[in-house]
Amino acid sequence: MATPETRLFINGEFVPSISGKTFPIHNPATEEKITDVFEADTEDVEVAFTAAENAFPAWRDLSTFDRISKCMKFADLIERDQLEIANLESQNVGVPAAFYLYLVARAIQDIRQIAGLAHDIHGETSLNTPGHVSLTLRQPFGVCAAILAWNVPIIIFTSKVIPCVVAGNTIIVKSSEKAPLTSLKLAALAAEAGFPAGVINVLSGFGHTVGASLSSHMRIRKITFTGSTRAGKLIMEAAAKSNAKSVSLEMGGKNPLVAFSDCNVEETAAIAAAGIKFNSGQICASNSRLYVHKDIFEKFVKVFCDFFSDVQIGNPLDMTTTFGPQVDKLQFDQILKLIEEAKSEGATLVTGGARATEKGYFIKPTVFVRVPVTANILQTEVFGPVVVIQEFESEDEVIAECNKTEYGLHASVFTKDISRAVGMAKALETGMVSINTDNSASAYDMPFGGWKQSGNGRELGKTGLEAFYEVKTVAIKL
Repeated sequence: MATPETRLFINGEFVPSISGKTFPIHNPATEEKITDVFEADTEDVEVAFTAAENAFPAWRDLSTFDRISKCMKFADLIERDQLEIANLESQNVGVPAAFYLYLVARAIQDIRQIAGLAHDIHGETSLNTPGHVSLTLRQPFGVCAAILAWNVPIIIFTSKVIPCVVAGNTIIVKSSEKAPLTSLKLAALAAEAGFPAGVINVLSGFGHTVGASLSSHMRIRKITFTGSTRAGKLIMEAAAKSNAKSVSLEMGGKNPLVAFSDCNVEETAAIAAAGIKFNSGQICASNSRLYVHKDIFEKFVKVFCDFFSDVQIGNPLDMTTTFGPQVDKLQFDQILKLIEEAKSEGATLVTGGARATEKGYFIKPTVFVRVPVTANILQTEVFGPVVVIQEFESEDEVIAECNKTEYGLHASVFTKDISRAVGMAKALETGMVSINTDNSASAYDMPFGGWKQSGNGRELGKTGLEAFYEVKTVAIKL
C-alpha cells in the first residue's frame, strides 16, 4: 500500500492548495485518521479552469484514435494497480476489498466500452429541403465539471470523466470530501496514461466552496453530478442563475422490489438481500422497499432475514469480510436516527436496528415489516442496511405503492409471468427496471439514470457518451 497522494491535481501536476488548508480523512472501520488532504477553494477552481481552458483546443483537435488510446491505457493502468486501489478505497470508505475488486473490474469494463463507442458518434444528413444539403455536427462543449459522490468513487469517476474527455472536452473533477483518495490516485494514473496537462484536473474540497464555484462558474459549459437530491437541486439552481450550463444529475432513490406469488422465494430473497447488503446499503440503486405478495409474505420474510443477517463484519482489508461500515459518523448517526424514528412511528422491527460493534461505524442489517404508510422511512432514502418489507394483494395496489414517492431510479420485479413482468416494467415510474434480478446485473452498455427527483440525463452506453457533445445544424445551399 503506497502512501496516498493528498495534493490537488492541476495542469498535470500535484500541487498544494493555494490556502494551504487541509482536512482530515478517517477510516470508518477503526475511526482513526488516515491522513490530511489539501482543501481546494474558489481560487484553486480558477487555476484549474485556466488549465482546462488552455488544454481544450489541442485536445479537441486531437484525433479520436489518439483520445481513445489514452483512455485504453488508463484502463490498463487501473487493472495493473487494482489491488492498491481496492485497499485504498477499503480504508477510505470501508467497502470490503474483496467486493471492491468487482467495482474496479466494472470501471475498467466501462472505460473500454465507452471509449470504443467514440468511433460511432456521428451526425445526421438531410436532403428534405429542396436545393440544400443539411447536416448536424456533434462537437465538445469545452470545459466541463464533475462533482462526485463518495460511495463508489472509481465507478463514478470513470463514468463521468471518460465520456467527457473521449468526446474532446476537458474536465475539472471535485471528489467527495468523504472519499478523495481514489480520485487522486486516478489522477496520477491519468498522467501516466499520457493525458496532456490540463485535460483532467482533480480538486479535493467541499460542496459549499468548490462545488458551488463550479456550479456557478460563467465559463464552464457542462456539469455532471452524483449525490443527494438536495445537493442536486442546488447545483441546478446555481447553473440556471449563472450561464445556464448543461446539467446532468444522478441523485437519490427509494427503490422498490416486487415479489409475486409465483416467484422462487429462496432465490428472490437471496438476490434482494445481497443487493442491500452490498456496500452496507450505500448504493443509490439498491432495493430498500420490498413488496411481497400476501401468499408468500411470511415465508419470504423469514428467508430474507436469514440471508440478510448472514454477514461477516470485520476489517474491510480482510478478504473474508463481507460487510463494511457506514462511511462516517454523520451517515452512521443519521441512519440510527431514522431507525429510531421508524420504531416510534409504529414499524415492526424484525431484526437488527442497532450498532453492530463498539468501534467503527457498523450497523446491523435491519428489517422492518408492515410499516404504516405514513412512516417517513417509506419515503426517505436511508442509504444504509435498512429494509422495509410490505405485504400486497393486487397488481394495481402494488404499482400505486411503488410509485408513491418522488424518487424514480430503479425497481425490480420477480415473477415467472412474462406478460405481468412487461406490464410492470411499463407501469413503474423509474428510469431502470430489472426483471428477476437486481441492478447489480445491469447491462454495462445501457443508459443509467432516473425519473422524477432521482435525476435527469443518463450515464453509460451511447446515450451517456452523446450527453458530452453539443449538436450543431449546418444548412448548405447548393
